[in-house]
Amino acid sequence: MSTLLDEALALYSRLPAAERFHVHARASSAPLLAVVERTPGGRVADIGCGHGLLSALLALSDPKREVHAVDPDPRKVGWAREALAGLSQVKLAEGTLEEVLAPSLPGTCEAAVVCDVLYLLPEEKWPGFLRTARGLLRPGGRLLLKEVEGDGSWKHRKALAQEWVMVSLLGRTKASGGMVLKPRAAMRALLEDAGFTVREVVDLGRGYTTPHVLYVAEASVP
Repeated sequence: MSTLLDEALALYSRLPAAERFHVHARASSAPLLAVVERTPGGRVADIGCGHGLLSALLALSDPKREVHAVDPDPRKVGWAREALAGLSQVKLAEGTLEEVLAPSLPGTCEAAVVCDVLYLLPEEKWPGFLRTARGLLRPGGRLLLKEVEGDGSWKHRKALAQEWVMVSLLGRTKASGGMVLKPRAAMRALLEDAGFTVREVVDLGRGYTTPHVLYVAEASVP
């Protein structure tokens, strides 16, 4: 799997140094391969794709996978388009889940991946966001939600400080009033209220200085 990551990072070799640094930092600080390993084939929505590294990994790991990626930051989408130009199965768009994917892909996706996005939104928007993401999925489709756990640890506090730098100081990440981290029980409840059945909660913080947690959930069949 490390070869897969190397192959994806090579796509960014012609980007400016600052953008390459950002992508490599993302690769080393987040357990993206654990998300890829649990993502089914078919049509996948990558919500909040940033520079498109996870989209690249999803496409390279399964050439038959169709990835529809969206991000509200036009700069990152532009760099992603340049880097991933050779991956025809990746469709990149500027905008949000609600603006772009929900109208165009209702009930057609095998999976939706959301990595380090939810905490950047105002907390009151989380339930609606999750319900909208569920609307993309076929019955039994899979949501892979990777978030930072709000467990009160030093890793939790470090993650918040790091994101404050990225959002408020450097402007490298777009946020809309969020920066909230929740414990696992609260996240499970949110997912269940949004119409998901939580199948797996994976602790991915080992070896990282961030308390990563992956929630694997299925769209409940009415």
